[in-house]
Amino acid sequence: MTTPRPETLAKLTPVLTKRWLSPDAWRLGTYENLDGYAALRKALKAHPDDLIQLIKDSGLRGRGGAGFPTGLKWGFIPQGDGKPHYLVVNADEGEPGTCKDLPLMTHDPHALVEGVIIASYAIRANRAYIYIRGEAVHAARRLRNAVQEAYAKGYLGRNILGSKFDLDLVVHSGAGAYICGEETALLDSLEGFRGQPRLRPPFPATHGLYASPTVVNNVGTIASVPYIVLGGADWWKTMGTEKSSGPMIYSLSGRIVDPGQYECSMGITLRELIELAGGMKPGHNLKFWTPGGSSTPLLTAEHLDVPLDFEGVAAAGSILGTTATQIFSDQDCPVYATYRWLEFYHHESCGKCTPCREGNYWMVRVYRRILSGQGTHEDLDTLLDTCDNILGRSFCGLGDGATSSVTSSLKYFKQDYLDYIEGRTAPKLSGKQLVGAH
Repeated sequence: MTTPRPETLAKLTPVLTKRWLSPDAWRLGTYENLDGYAALRKALKAHPDDLIQLIKDSGLRGRGGAGFPTGLKWGFIPQGDGKPHYLVVNADEGEPGTCKDLPLMTHDPHALVEGVIIASYAIRANRAYIYIRGEAVHAARRLRNAVQEAYAKGYLGRNILGSKFDLDLVVHSGAGAYICGEETALLDSLEGFRGQPRLRPPFPATHGLYASPTVVNNVGTIASVPYIVLGGADWWKTMGTEKSSGPMIYSLSGRIVDPGQYECSMGITLRELIELAGGMKPGHNLKFWTPGGSSTPLLTAEHLDVPLDFEGVAAAGSILGTTATQIFSDQDCPVYATYRWLEFYHHESCGKCTPCREGNYWMVRVYRRILSGQGTHEDLDTLLDTCDNILGRSFCGLGDGATSSVTSSLKYFKQDYLDYIEGRTAPKLSGKQLVGAH
């Protein structure tokens, strides 16, 4: 086990996670004793437009994967239009490897609730929804309990803290469809329809939930808001980098000694994160990793010192995504890992568009052929050609994300594919798993 260097430890930033280990951290009393709802009282004394400007000034960017500036998104909501406005929190965390929202909702649900109230006040919404993944039963219970406590204390409902601002908050459990993590599919599901992405434009900012102006933000984004209101934009920008401000929760899993959640200033490197996690497991050497979940292009040991912020990861040819950092060693096979991810994307495709529905179906079968020792050199061209027909041609980002591991693994680990095709690596799949692959 390695000992982190002082300069690495200095990048640890307990902001979003500071209450997680407190006794009964999920209860209202604990939350209030640790600055809970102080930001709400401060926010309700400000003009909503000033709050939007504060979030713009802080540089807060979406923590759900895209990294879109949060204040800018809030500012898109038209005012004085006579329509109801809605805030929807995307808590449908389903990306393979991603697990930062679940502990946040389980251990500190009131941080999310307070953030929802402040954000709703800023965009003039009187109704808000938290759309949580159906399998997240325990987190949903904690959230619903927090909402009940907030209603009982006057933080939700009519005339919140005497401000004349009204807000109702609903926690809605989905049915476990990965596609509902896409914001427009989530809105359709919330309305009671089958979860499938909508054609854009129009965008949710003007035609969202029930065809009304809607802001859709991730759990981590909204939970950051109370800290910015209390500490100010300048304080928030003391953490992170110039264009990627604030702390971030990195979800580390795989071949490391201590996997888990690590909250650090944005811009930390994988080398430093592995140090914090106790180093690689004995006998394992880093081979490849995902910076932001399975829908982000793979990186290699050559990228150990890439700053893990939006710009740094993009410059390295990948995407920061959900900061789900899955770490694989020289004892792991990039071809097999990509196959398993593709099985997921094929299974979770909503079927609305042909590129994603058909492309992932056939790529899974090509991978089965390669991994069973029956692949050909032409299969590699077929995979790249299929990715080319999916990327940028799918209805939503699910199809695009499915191609990331395919193209990046072929870029960095083509020899591993050739070893299966040319017989140097023993087949990983049996003939039974190949049925229907041709």
